[in-house]
Parts: sequence; C-alpha cells; structure tokens
Amino acid sequence: MTDQHVDETHDVANDTRTRPVRDRFDSPPRGRRVGAHRLVIRPRRFWQYLVAALVGVAVLTAAGIFAVQNIGSSVTEIFDGESPAAPVEQVQAEVDPEATVAVLNGTTEEGLQDAVAEAIAEGEWGTIGFTDIAATDDVAISAVFFATEADEPAALGLAKQLGGVSTYQSDDYAKYGVQLVVLLGADYAGPGAE
Repeated sequence: MTDQHVDETHDVANDTRTRPVRDRFDSPPRGRRVGAHRLVIRPRRFWQYLVAALVGVAVLTAAGIFAVQNIGSSVTEIFDGESPAAPVEQVQAEVDPEATVAVLNGTTEEGLQDAVAEAIAEGEWGTIGFTDIAATDDVAISAVFFATEADEPAALGLAKQLGGVSTYQSDDYAKYGVQLVVLLGADYAGPGAE
C-alpha cells in the first residue's frame, strides 16, 4: 500500500491537471479599460492644464501687485523708522496781471501771436513783453513755459485762461527776460484764435 500510495503521489505530481489553470482574468485584453473595475483612462487635455496654469499665474500676479502696493510702504516704514513722505501739494492756478509774458507763434497762421497777446492784455492775465514768430512753424502742442517755481501759479492761471493749454518748467526761454512764454501750436483754439 505504501508503494501504491507513492506511485499515486508521483503520478499526481506529474499530472498536468493539478497545475493552476489559466482563465480569461489572468491575461485581460489590451485596450482602454484596465484593472478589476475596468476604469476608463481619460484622455489628457493639455489645453485644460494650460488654462489652469495661466489663471493661476494671473491670480498670483494680481495678489503680488496688491501686496506690494498695500504692504510695501508700511514695511519700509517699519524698517527705516521714518514716516512716509507727506503728500505733494498741488500748485493752485492764479492769474497774475503783473507777470511778464512773451507770445511766440509756432504755426503758419499769420498774426496769431498778436491776436493772442491782445486777448491776454484785455483779460488782464499778464503784461505783454513782446510777440514774435517761433523758430519753427510746425509746433503741434501749445504750452505756457515758466522758468522758476515761483512763476508756476501764474503759468497755470494763464494756461487755464488760454483754453487749458499745457504748462512746462523750462530754462530754454530764459533769454527772453520774461516770466512766462506762450508758445502757440497747431492745436491752439483759445482766445485770439478766431
């Protein structure tokens, strides 16, 4: 009986029926679905990642700008031990009838400088020193120039009366010996332009 039992065991060991049998779950077909639950692999959408990244960069940039503007000055104040600078006071426009004025015509319109000088004298917006033709006749923007900060209120007042022309501080016209220089350009539409 022992010999027979050994033979049966030996036969069982050599028998192919005792080996594990492969079934359809051991090698699933290749495809989009994988795993026991057959999870579907979603296609990658590059544009979604790109849009999300761009939105993130925009939000972080806006937050950074906000932080620098609102927090930066107080941090500087803490580390420097100084208070922030006082706000700059704006110069108020004042018409000064005693301010000496030169009127230069930078356009091709003849006599414009005299007409504007007459309007300034009649309105008592300044005292006319002289009128002349500018070095060039293709000036585009009209302006009132002043040399010193003390003359800025008078320049602003005269510029306002002339229809809101620009004002600039410049030493370029100091040689004329007047406080204010009105340079008429192609855009001039104030008093005397009629």
